[in-house]
Amino acid sequence: MLAEFMNEYGAMLGEGIVMTLYMTLVSTFFAYILGIPMGIILVVTSPTGLKPMPVVYKVMDVIVNIVRSIPFLILLIMVIPLTKLIVGQSYGPTATIVPLVLSAAPFIARMVESSLLEVDRGVIEAAQSMGAGNWTIIWKVMMKEARTSLIVGATIALGTILGYSAMAGTVGGGGLGDIAIRYGYYRYETGIMLITVVLLVILVQIMQFVGMKLSKKLDKRNTR
Repeated sequence: MLAEFMNEYGAMLGEGIVMTLYMTLVSTFFAYILGIPMGIILVVTSPTGLKPMPVVYKVMDVIVNIVRSIPFLILLIMVIPLTKLIVGQSYGPTATIVPLVLSAAPFIARMVESSLLEVDRGVIEAAQSMGAGNWTIIWKVMMKEARTSLIVGATIALGTILGYSAMAGTVGGGGLGDIAIRYGYYRYETGIMLITVVLLVILVQIMQFVGMKLSKKLDKRNTR
């Protein structure tokens, strides 16, 4: 029975895994390219930041809050014109990356902001007293001190983006989510639905395991 199932659906599920990982990893990469600067700006320009700029902080804060408030499926539909402009089509794994990045970047910005705010104020003041500039403090002090928290945040972001990629299956986004909708839901193939759910759970667990192991390894508090 299992052999028969794998012969019929094995290749398709394997391709679905590859497409899901492709969407998740590429989207996370580009979301961090946008999210890290956004998070840094929120911390640096805040009232207690290295360079308080109330207007800049308020504008960035509002943008992040608004985009985070938009449900992913609605955002996916809203940015179809932009998606077509960038990749030339509005469906498929590559097209799904555009809304995934736009949806994940503000989420990542908040996690980066939270991680940087956890850095001991005394460490920052010590760097300032030694004449370190703002950029040096940001990259060599704050980012370094917050690396464990940032890695934990990246692990959470990967799981969240993977979940978003599965939701994109409802509009032909590709990957395991698309297989679950087309075969599991529309064709009433309960077995396919269960298998795709199990595979998604396994992928999330693997990402969490690797992320937590890496964060513990880099956590200075665990070293002797």
